[in-house]
Amino acid sequence: MLLLGTRDVGAVSEPAIVAKGLRKSFGDLVAVDNIDLEIPSGICFGLLGPNGAGKTTTIRMLQAASPLSGGSLEVLGRDVVTDGRAVRSRIGVVPQEDNLDPDFTAEYNLIVYARYYGIRGSVAREKTAELLEEVGLTEKAGEKVPHLSGGMKRRLIVARGLINDPELLVLDEPTTGLDPQARHRVWDQIRKYRRKGRTVLLTTHYMDEAELLCDDLAIIDQGRILIRGPPRKLIDETVGREAIEFVASPFDGGEQALDRIAERAAESNIKSSRIADRVIAYGDAIESLATEFESDSKIHDTIRRRATLEDVFLQLTGRQLRE
Repeated sequence: MLLLGTRDVGAVSEPAIVAKGLRKSFGDLVAVDNIDLEIPSGICFGLLGPNGAGKTTTIRMLQAASPLSGGSLEVLGRDVVTDGRAVRSRIGVVPQEDNLDPDFTAEYNLIVYARYYGIRGSVAREKTAELLEEVGLTEKAGEKVPHLSGGMKRRLIVARGLINDPELLVLDEPTTGLDPQARHRVWDQIRKYRRKGRTVLLTTHYMDEAELLCDDLAIIDQGRILIRGPPRKLIDETVGREAIEFVASPFDGGEQALDRIAERAAESNIKSSRIADRVIAYGDAIESLATEFESDSKIHDTIRRRATLEDVFLQLTGRQLRE
């Protein structure tokens, strides 16, 4: 069992989420394996992991949409088992999939959804107009969903998730498939909500997104938490501040050159990763590798860069493809 306490981030108040020994299994498959996790209120918290790590299962339990197999889970001070309806009324959810009603206009999608929270009449219309303006869709209010672009649909789903003015906003891969402009528009909406002092729980496969938006995060795999902390701290402690990529063609001796770099990194206790046409080395001692191999005729390029959260993610979870 991995026990994690509250970090010194965000406002000091009642935790937004408290999980103790949280477990979810499907027959012999353990999707969430005895997790202890406390998330403060007023921060953006990232829940990261490869496919099948247990992220979506955890989110469904947070929404009181899937029963627990063991342990306990409180959201906004309420037990999801005994007070599921109260939990759902106080949170907003932005799912990964597009589940807007295609027969309705953008405006009517929000008005109808507001009714689930007892918001009706002029209040629902005013709230809808306000949210459409916030996400830049006022001019598309009368358009039916199939006529909206992918980015517009995502922004509409974000607006829908905010219709009940939630205390906790759960975002499940909110920018998957979006172009850079649409991604930044969604990020702006998340930041606006966060500045109100509300809590955000974000899952994403985009490590740059997590690094930019999250105050604190946890990386999970096989239902267990591997590491937790603020993004920059995790980067510094796991791989260091700097990275060098040695790039070579897999042909004409490049493969052997990369093998030599990986071997020398291991001999020198330098952290490294091998992927396709390159070896990535991390940490303070990487310049020794550069001195030795930068002039190698088989190395086509040497790229110096800042280490990122993606480097941490790949170091911890590996590079094999997950289905």
